[in-house]
Amino acid sequence: MQKTVLNKDHRRSGARMVDFGGWEMPLHYGSQIEEHHAVRRGAGMFDVSHMCAVDVDGADSAAFLRRLLANNIDKLQVAGKALYSAMLNEAGGVIDDLIVYYLEENSYRVVVNASTAIKDLRWMAERLADWQLAATITPRREGADALAMIAVQGPEARQKVWQVLPGCRSACESLQPFFAARSGDFFIARTGYTGEDGYEITLPAEQASKLWTALAGAGVQPCGLGARDTLRLEAGMNLYGQDMDESISPLDAGLAWTVDLIAARDFVGKAALVARGQQQHFLGLVLKDRGVLRAHQKVVSSQGAGEITSGSFSPTMQQSIALARLPLAVAINDTVEVAIRDKLLAARVVKPCFVRNGNVLV
Repeated sequence: MQKTVLNKDHRRSGARMVDFGGWEMPLHYGSQIEEHHAVRRGAGMFDVSHMCAVDVDGADSAAFLRRLLANNIDKLQVAGKALYSAMLNEAGGVIDDLIVYYLEENSYRVVVNASTAIKDLRWMAERLADWQLAATITPRREGADALAMIAVQGPEARQKVWQVLPGCRSACESLQPFFAARSGDFFIARTGYTGEDGYEITLPAEQASKLWTALAGAGVQPCGLGARDTLRLEAGMNLYGQDMDESISPLDAGLAWTVDLIAARDFVGKAALVARGQQQHFLGLVLKDRGVLRAHQKVVSSQGAGEITSGSFSPTMQQSIALARLPLAVAINDTVEVAIRDKLLAARVVKPCFVRNGNVLV
């Protein structure tokens, strides 16, 4: 398995390590529930160095990304602005979901998922060659220019970061959500995957352990994949490989808002999306009965069948919740049934954002 630069720090802290897409990553440091609550109530941090930052530079970098991504990078007009998008295949399936940052003219940073990075880089290189555009694609995982990433999340996250990195406060205090700024060697983005405020900090790999230790000393709780999954599920955020993949259209995965079909530009997968349209709703479920919702459980309704893509017990809500692809006729506040073992249990259909900034929304 591959290891992040913080692997030894996790082991020193007693983390339970697991295989996550070929990477040895911490599942938890003793209590997944405590880590979840730390992020909702205070501040927690995640090692996300397994994700891959890819710098795209050159005279045709904008033209390349404009054609590569389903969302429109023409929306990026200010340095540091971030955009969430899907990268599609010709059939309109999701190769990956990612964030792209506008650094400066002819220079962007794309952050892709860990398990898909090799596939993504190959796809990007092939498209660049096919289109014969003047741009370079540089992954920042290895060598002297390797980067690490630490996500600090929670209502106290930004204050904790300023406490540990007082010199960065002037650069990032005024950042709006989905913007980033440079502070020395650090690239600090007001983004995250938990439904809470905070920063995702990209920095030279050799400096990561020092920052991780300093944040822990300031009272930021180290958190593993377990809490990351329940937090993102409560926030209604998709997980690649569960909620979408190369066989699923972004229109059926709740990602229509990330697809720009209005602008005149063409992009990979656009023709397939236009021809097929939306086939399913992507909605949330709250279980009314006792039980636990899990991926791949079948959903039964008078309007047709559906399937849960992600499900778990919500530590914040103290209820079982899920994301699911459902027939288009199913509406919010409908009651459906979920097949759990040999029973059909009732669940309420909700907008797929259960918790944000510590508040229950459903």
